[in-house]
Amino acid sequence: MTTSSTTAADPGAGSAERLRSIRRTGLSIGVATGLYGISFGALATASGLDVGQAMVLSLVMFTGGSQFAFIGVVGGGGSALGAALASVLLGVRNTLYGLILAPSLPRGGVRGLARAQLTIDESAALAASGTTTAERRAGFWSAGVWVYVFWNLFSLLGALAGQYVADPAAWGLDAAAAAAFIALLWPRLRSLDAVAIAVVAAFVALVTTPALPAGLPVLAAALVAVVAGVLPARRRPASERSGKGEHGADEDGTDEDGTAHEAREERG
Repeated sequence: MTTSSTTAADPGAGSAERLRSIRRTGLSIGVATGLYGISFGALATASGLDVGQAMVLSLVMFTGGSQFAFIGVVGGGGSALGAALASVLLGVRNTLYGLILAPSLPRGGVRGLARAQLTIDESAALAASGTTTAERRAGFWSAGVWVYVFWNLFSLLGALAGQYVADPAAWGLDAAAAAAFIALLWPRLRSLDAVAIAVVAAFVALVTTPALPAGLPVLAAALVAVVAGVLPARRRPASERSGKGEHGADEDGTDEDGTAHEAREERG
């Protein structure tokens, strides 16, 4: 038996390669996501924060959407309370991620605290792509750690540069923030209900922006999702509710144990 055939037959070899691939993906996600930190840092200092304040916000809050919401409200002349409410509202989703990932990750001690800090969209998504506990943990830690490192590094660069940029919009930094939000939202618009909620929420935000103080239009738009969440779900055919097609097979081609279906819902 040759060495190559031994390796191919060894299930541990494939598992190790899979873990290395997940960790490489985490690194690439960290670099790509971290680049948005330049936009945050520059916009933060342009909104009136100094470099130290911007970095404390980035290091401690560490959830991009909430950070952009905070400086958006502050930069628009809103109150600190409005900025905090908008930030907390956008950060609630991380709590839901934590509940989903709880069975696979540490809950107490230093690692538990680190896990709470690193629970973000990217780490949750890469963890959800794993099929074993080891893969989910590798995905979570690799994406979470690398995003944290590069996000704060680029936030610092952006904050330093922002002190010398009179108009961040002239450099497209305001558009970069919007692009980051769209990049997060787009993969979640996989059903007509989600699209409808997004459209109505955007409309509410546009209508209320001229009338409400800065920060409140975001909360008003979020109420759309809250109301939609408490309304009774539309009745669907039994085959659609069970996720099976006309011939009894899962529409996504998975086995009846629904493993892939559950993973897909976690990513959503």
